[in-house]
Amino acid sequence: MSRGVFVRFDQRGDPWAPSTLAIRFIVNLAGLWLADTLVPGIHITDIPSLVAGTAIFAIVNLLLRPLATFLSCCLIVLTFGLFVLVINGVLLAVTAWVAGQLGLGFAIDGFWPAFLGAIVISVVSFVAKM
Repeated sequence: MSRGVFVRFDQRGDPWAPSTLAIRFIVNLAGLWLADTLVPGIHITDIPSLVAGTAIFAIVNLLLRPLATFLSCCLIVLTFGLFVLVINGVLLAVTAWVAGQLGLGFAIDGFWPAFLGAIVISVVSFVAKM
């Protein structure tokens, strides 16, 4: 007696597999491009700066997001998770600062464009995971 096939979508395999990393890189690249297009105050001048900025964004998220989340866990709980949006904006601003130090054409004019850009990137990532 066959009971059918069960598929679980919450387990997507190895998160460090090259194909998974490439897909996440492309999704972040699309999110950064869309943020540049939609949010005034985010300026990405060319494709190489976009690609390098996406790589810097991935490295900043890998290194600083766990620390920032741990240090602000009380604020995250107190604001019912909305403080994570502030963390995302700060990490995007750090990405722009590092890109500026490297001479790339990737700049953000202040906190609010970084905050709105982080929301755009989060929405793109959310839609891509659906």
